[in-house]
Amino acid sequence: QVQLVESGGGLVQAGGSLRLSCAASGRTFSRYIMGWFRQAPGKEREFVSAISWSGDRIDYADSVKGRFTISRDNAKNTVYLQMNSLKPEDTAVYYCAAGWGGRDYSNGYLYWGQGTQVTVSS
Repeated sequence: QVQLVESGGGLVQAGGSLRLSCAASGRTFSRYIMGWFRQAPGKEREFVSAISWSGDRIDYADSVKGRFTISRDNAKNTVYLQMNSLKPEDTAVYYCAAGWGGRDYSNGYLYWGQGTQVTVSS
């Protein structure tokens, strides 16, 4: 099993920054792609970013490209999402996930964290 725990969410003003962390644990952890998704109330979960095990393949949603940076530290079993120039529309619960990747939350990810709330005030 793999357990994922997010941290780093909070309240920030528009234009500010937050760094989310996702710590993975479990003896069965493999070379999973790690992804970040987000979900606002009344909206479907949407893809934010993903990174391959080696870090040589990275994908960003157009809505966050140029503002967010994904990275991972395999020695620490942790993936990060640095979020800069935050906008109110970034407000959502952010989830990290592990699997074989893709932009579809319903297909391609085996493990999910519990989510962390990010709120951006205008």
